[in-house]
This record gives sequence, structure tokens and C-alpha cells, in this order.
Amino acid sequence: MIDAFEATYFGSVPGWAIIVFIWGAAGILFTAQVVQAARLIRLGGPDDRFQDIGGRMREWLSGWLGQKRVLEDRVIGTLHAMIFWGFLALATDMFDLASGGRFEPLLAGIHPMLANSWNLLVDMGYLLAAIGTFGALYRRVIVKPPKMEHESMVEGISILLTILGICGTAFIIEAHAGAGRWEPVGAWVAANLMASFSASTQAGLAASSYWLHMMLIAGFLVAIPASKHMHLVTALPAVIFHDREPSGKMRPLAVDDEGKAVPLDDLDIEEFGVSSYSQYSWRSLLDGWVCTTCFRCQDVCPAYASGKSLNPMQIIHDLRDYANEHAPILLAGGTPEESIIDRFTPEAIWACTTCNACVDACPVYIEHVPKLTDARRHLVMEAMEYPEQLNVAMGNLENSSNPYGFGAHERGDWAADLGVKINEPAEYIYFVGCAASFDERNQKVARATISLLQEAGLDVGILGMSEGCSGDPARRMGNEYLFQMLAESNMATFQELGVKRIIASCPHCFHTLGKEYGDYGGDELEVLHHSEIIAKLQEEGRLPDMEKNGKNGRKITYHDPCYLGRIGGVTEAPRNVIGGVDVEPERHGKDSFCCGAGGAMMWMEEDPDKRVNEIRAKELAETGCDTVAVGCPFCSIMVNDGLNSVGAEMDVMDVAELLWEQMQAQLAEAEKLEEVAVSGAEE
Repeated sequence: MIDAFEATYFGSVPGWAIIVFIWGAAGILFTAQVVQAARLIRLGGPDDRFQDIGGRMREWLSGWLGQKRVLEDRVIGTLHAMIFWGFLALATDMFDLASGGRFEPLLAGIHPMLANSWNLLVDMGYLLAAIGTFGALYRRVIVKPPKMEHESMVEGISILLTILGICGTAFIIEAHAGAGRWEPVGAWVAANLMASFSASTQAGLAASSYWLHMMLIAGFLVAIPASKHMHLVTALPAVIFHDREPSGKMRPLAVDDEGKAVPLDDLDIEEFGVSSYSQYSWRSLLDGWVCTTCFRCQDVCPAYASGKSLNPMQIIHDLRDYANEHAPILLAGGTPEESIIDRFTPEAIWACTTCNACVDACPVYIEHVPKLTDARRHLVMEAMEYPEQLNVAMGNLENSSNPYGFGAHERGDWAADLGVKINEPAEYIYFVGCAASFDERNQKVARATISLLQEAGLDVGILGMSEGCSGDPARRMGNEYLFQMLAESNMATFQELGVKRIIASCPHCFHTLGKEYGDYGGDELEVLHHSEIIAKLQEEGRLPDMEKNGKNGRKITYHDPCYLGRIGGVTEAPRNVIGGVDVEPERHGKDSFCCGAGGAMMWMEEDPDKRVNEIRAKELAETGCDTVAVGCPFCSIMVNDGLNSVGAEMDVMDVAELLWEQMQAQLAEAEKLEEVAVSGAEE
């Protein structure tokens, strides 16, 4: 039947010539656009994304083929996955139709069952794509989500109608070609729709459908690289070449042949961070053509939710738009007058809390945060253009190795009466961190943590005045040089004392020491969050189980710190320490909402009407609990301030404090009972 369509003459022009022209023109336009995008992406610097091929292939199977992240949104994700899987199935049918129906006979020649299975697969593919498209159209035209109000409705609806046209014409062609039981939808169309027409009308409808089918596919091919649907081409390499390093891990200024950070004494580089388009790596630039405009990164961004100028999705769009607008200059090796930082805007760059929610939510593995932190490196170390408030924290870090400016001799004062080892070899070193060392509120957390570890009989010590800031604030604010100075100093201390196992109650220290110090000689460090070791000691019976012994009458919810839960992957241990959570906030676990302190925001001022912590405080207050358990000193401060701002009366306590409080209450109760018993005996 398809041969008959191709054999049709339009005047003196045969049908096959028209097909060749349509597909040739579409192919040329498609290829030209893809080649231009590839040339712009290749302007980026080197980026070794070829290690761990096995892991990358597994992620390809689950993330690209299996649509793992897409399906995390059960409704919209399912619709998208249906269209995706449908297109994978019907892609071979497009080839079959364009080649005059020569693909099916080829399969039948191998084995009839192979051709039958293929027919069923294609039929179901068209059906899946059609159902998914109808759902997407309903959402755009009827539901009209507010977040989509700034997106081009014409483009979106046109593409969806094109897909429906491709599916609908395919079913008509199937029906006229004598669809059997291996093409159930085509057979249904033949029996219920086509049967009411005369034979000549059916033939004319099928012929028209064939040519419309060809033109719609060709038009869709041309539209792909010119729209957000370019992700159909780029999502595959984006998933395969995604970052296999630990979540949230930043890279050194320079690395040696072994992939380790070049020591500061040997560092010889002229440029810091990124200020121009081509200073980004090729993989980072690829992201500009990968975005599906699904709004997921926008939906989870704390900066965007609080009304700041940062929208992670817009950052990715800016990258592509900048490249396309300045393509002639960039491809000629020139530098546009407008920098990529100008396009992003400094306000957006400095609004990021580096919580990684956008990266974690992206279904096509876009890496938003490094684009902003790389820009910060340039603004701080080269351009010297950054929020003035950071001067105090940076100066204190450089002079006193803590952002508060206290003297190093005061680092261990909080533990003066606890009898803990100080700057001596021990099985575990408790890395206290700056907040718990100097902030009076968080010193209570440090005391509770050490007391619990001692109660369990753990050989634990602290570094005292030998401990320096882990460097997280410096690194996230863009002062990579200062971070490396702090990291190298701490590593020298660790090596001198033979430190191998570290406990940290600050998730930022936990992440930096455990995931980032490996580049600076800390490969063998085992770093645990204090909730992990406490939970382990509870399992071993060396500390009491809080669930069995009650919670001192408290009704507890838990706030997951970004650098512990989402980035660190530790969500169950802190809950286990406190015997479970009575009521979870709406967003929790790896989907938790940021407190607003990360990304050096702890050291910057926020506009009163744009505070992230107030958003989170309202969510926690809605649980109806009287206590918020936390596992981070910065979260403790931010959540407490947020609760005060929204007028919610809730206690904010670290998980270690809650367990220690319970143990002290039990001890007091035991002493009281003993006194009563002694008094009774005396009487």
C-alpha cells in the first residue's frame, strides 16, 4: 500500500521524489541546527566524563531508558514517559513508512513472529504517545498551571498537536493496510471508524494521512533543535556523561596527573572561576540544550520561592540563549562584550544556597549549581565583586580560621569540664566545627554529643585549638584559594595525629571532610555524622533506645539539613536517634526544603520579605508538633529565627540534645526512686 502512495504522481513528479525532497530538506535543516549547537558546546573546556563506564551505562538504562527521575512526578512524569516510550517504539515505524514499507518485510523474512511483535510494539507505542499527549494538552489548555504562564503556549500546543497528528494518521494508515490482531488499535479504527466510509473514500483518507504523516514528522524534526525539544537529542549524552562524583562535591582549582588537587605552593594559574562562556566545560555547556522546561528545578529552589532573582531553570535557558545570540562572535574565537555573568546577573548568582535541590530534581541530569559557584569564584578571587557582608567572614577565616573571629585558643573551652582528650590520638576525633565551638547555643550540642559518646565508652577526642574551619563557607562563597589553605592546614593536623575516623555534627563539615578532602590527601578519612554513630551505638545497646523509653512528652518533627539528607544521603539515622518522627513536614527526607543558610548565605543579609527560613518555619509549624529536631548548627539557628518570625512557639533541638535530655531525665527519675526507697527503708 505504501508503495502505491510513493508511486503516485503529482503532475510529472513521482511521490518518491517528493518524499526524498521533504526528508532531505528536513534532514539538512535539522543537521545544520544540531551541528551549530555542537560547535557551541565544543567551545567549552575539557571535562573527563569517561570514567566508570559501567555505572554510566546503568544510569543510562534507569535514567534515560527507564525515565527514573521523570517518573518521580507521578502524574506529569507518567505522561511524559508515555510519550517518550511511545516515540521510541514508533521511531522504527517512521523509518518503515519513509522507506516505502521495506522494514516490516525484512523482519518477516527473519521470522514472522518478529514482524508481528514489532507491529504490536509500534501500535502500542502510538497509543502510549497519544494518551500522554492528550494528558499534556489537558494540562496546558484546561488546568493551565500558573508556573507555565510565561512559557510560549503556541509552541507547546503546536508540538503536542503535531504528535497527535502523527499518531492519528498512523492509525488510519494501519487501518487501511489491513491491521490485524497484532495491531489492535489500527484494527479498531478500521472496524469502528473507517468502515463507515466507501472504499474510495477510505483510500483517499489513507493517502492523505500518509502524506500528512510524512510532513508532520519532517516538520517535527526541524522543530526539535529550535525548541526545548532539543532534549530529545541531548538528553542521552547528558545522562551518560552526568557527574559521577558525590552529590554537591566541588572541584579543585587545578588537578595533577593523578586527579588530585595541586598544592597551593605549586599552583600556577592565571584565571579563577568562570566569567566567559568558553571557560565552562563542554559538559556544563551541554546543559543549555538539555532543559525540558519542566519547571521542577524552579519548583524546589528556595531562592526562587522566597522571591529572589534566581531561577535555576532560567540560568540554563540563559546559557543557551547567550550562546545562540553571540554565536558568530563565539565561533570566531571572540569574546562578546556581554559576559555570561552579566547574563546570569550577580544578584541571581549570590542568591543560591547550594542546596542542590535543583540538581536532584532535574529529570535530565542538568548541573545547575556548579555554574553559579564557578561564577562566584571569578567574582571573589579575580573581579573582587561580591556582597560586602562577606568581607567580615572571609577576613575572620583567613586570620582566625573561623568565620566568627574568635581566637583559636578558645576552640576547646566548651569542653573544659568534660575530661575529653584534646589534640591526642584517639579512635575517633570529634570535629566540632566553628558553630559548635563558638556559638553558645550550639556548644550545648557539642557537649551533648561528647557526653553521649563517652557514655557509650567510645575512645573519642577533639583537636581543640589545632582544629580549623573545614573551609565550607569559604568554598561556597567562592574563595577557593582560602578553602584550600584551610583544607591543607587541617590535613596536616590529621596526618600528624594519625586521624582516620572523624565524627562531625555539622553536615557542612561532614560533607566537606568526607567528600571533598579526598582531593587534598584525605582519601582514607572515614567521616560520620554524629547521628550515624549515635544510632549505631543505640543498635549495639550502648546507648538507650529513645522510642522504647519515651520522648519526655515531646511531640517531635524533624528538619532534614540539605547537606545531610539530600546531598549526604543520611535521612534515617537522625530519625532513629530520636525514636522516629511523630509528624513529618510536607517536604522531608531528600525532598526537604532548605533552611536558607547554605552557600555562605549564613553570612549574608536577606531582605525581610525574602527569607527562606520563614518558608521552612511555616512548614514545620504546620505539623502541630512542639519540638523541631535538627542535625545541623546552621539549621538550628535559621529554623529557630524563622519560627520566631512567624510567631510559632516550638523548641528547636539537635537530635543529640534530645537523646541526652532523655537520658538525664531517666537518671533523675532513677535517683528520685532510689531516694524514696532509702527513705522508706529508714522509716
